[in-house]
Amino acid sequence: MTKELLLLRHGKSDWATDTDDFHRPLKNRGKRGAQKIGLWLAQNNQVPDSVISSTAVRAITTAEKACKVMGFSARSIKRDERVYMASPEELIAVIRSCSAKVHRLLVVGHNPGMEQLLVLLADQQVDIPKDGKLLPTSTLAILSVNGAWKNLSANQSRLLKVVRSRDLPG
Repeated sequence: MTKELLLLRHGKSDWATDTDDFHRPLKNRGKRGAQKIGLWLAQNNQVPDSVISSTAVRAITTAEKACKVMGFSARSIKRDERVYMASPEELIAVIRSCSAKVHRLLVVGHNPGMEQLLVLLADQQVDIPKDGKLLPTSTLAILSVNGAWKNLSANQSRLLKVVRSRDLPG
């Protein structure tokens, strides 16, 4: 059975705040980017069945903003500390723990792990855009996954689309 994995990099964070990396908030631009991705998902019938987010402030805020626009309850977001600054292998472990009942899963996390995961999972060469950024902030990658989450492994997913919030209207 084919499933869909949605990988969303958190929105643009505010480096001007006097806080550590984990507690860094989103800039207003980052909040708008998350909302634009959420709206795109809703308008394209891509609302996930389950959302897993890093527990870092900028990631959970991104998840909440996107989910609100999609009509997905923010209380249903699974906060998983393993996603914060995770390696591709750690992210795969998180995804493998997902319920078999979930058809479309959204994971909100951080680079470089999210980009590395995308390249690892894809069954084809993933072209890097001219700007050198595969998943800049507030960018969504949609993959088609063959088989069960518990069996997720390298080179078994097809990259269907990459959606950058900055390319969306609004």
